[in-house]
Amino acid sequence: MILVADSGSSKTDWLLASPDQQPKAFKTAGLNPYFLTEKEIVKILQDQIPELIALAPDITEIYFFGAGCSSPDRHEIVSNALSTFFSKSYISVDSDLLASAYATCGNQKGFCCVLGTGSNISFFDGEDIHAGQHGLGYVLGDEGSGTWFGKTLVTDYLYGTMPEDVSAKFTEAYHLDKETVIKNVYQKARANSYLAAFSKFIPQIRSTEYGQALLHKGLLEFVESNIKAYPQYTKFKCHFVGSIAYVFADELKAICEANGVHVGKIIRQPINDLLEFIIKRNVE
Repeated sequence: MILVADSGSSKTDWLLASPDQQPKAFKTAGLNPYFLTEKEIVKILQDQIPELIALAPDITEIYFFGAGCSSPDRHEIVSNALSTFFSKSYISVDSDLLASAYATCGNQKGFCCVLGTGSNISFFDGEDIHAGQHGLGYVLGDEGSGTWFGKTLVTDYLYGTMPEDVSAKFTEAYHLDKETVIKNVYQKARANSYLAAFSKFIPQIRSTEYGQALLHKGLLEFVESNIKAYPQYTKFKCHFVGSIAYVFADELKAICEANGVHVGKIIRQPINDLLEFIIKRNVE
């Protein structure tokens, strides 16, 4: 059996593939080693996927791709946690950027952008990813991400700069106050996920002037600061992965087209395409 995982800051998608059977899906919380210790990851695995852990003796290979897994020391945190339960399995840990590149570019050169809870971009040369200076996280970066949109919505709401009709809908949906926001952003863990959750409000106001302006500003900021940072951005297709890219694909395509960006695949999550790529690669 082969186990593949794609982990963001909010959630982790798992697919278990075995011969002559349909892949079986599992979900857990996000397992970002920048925010979680090895013990915390072990606890999440133990509590949320006991059925999968029970199959450990039959799982020969594990391919884990995750946000925050961009350096050897972070790889080790995740690898050690997985080894607690899958001690006999071959375990590979790599970045979520590589997962997205495999799922979208395959073996072809191109740009792969992540627009989900966070945002990032990399260039894939057909074999390896070449990450740039982006991926600075929700405090310094994450342009056009769910966190960026959520932070903007909350700020506009609390500052009173949100249009009255939109503000009324926001109040009805969240009953938010300054103290609650301060506590969740500055005193609790996973502030990025907390803020990103507010981006789910955008579909309710998508057709409004405020909603369209918000989408345009966030997506354009991603294009300007991330994609256009590469001099050769017009020479290769630019693929997108993540809920923001997928849900707001029409707005994203329009902005990309207006800026000379050639859009390739837009997928919500890479897990299915990723599993297909790994199986095909292993056979070859």
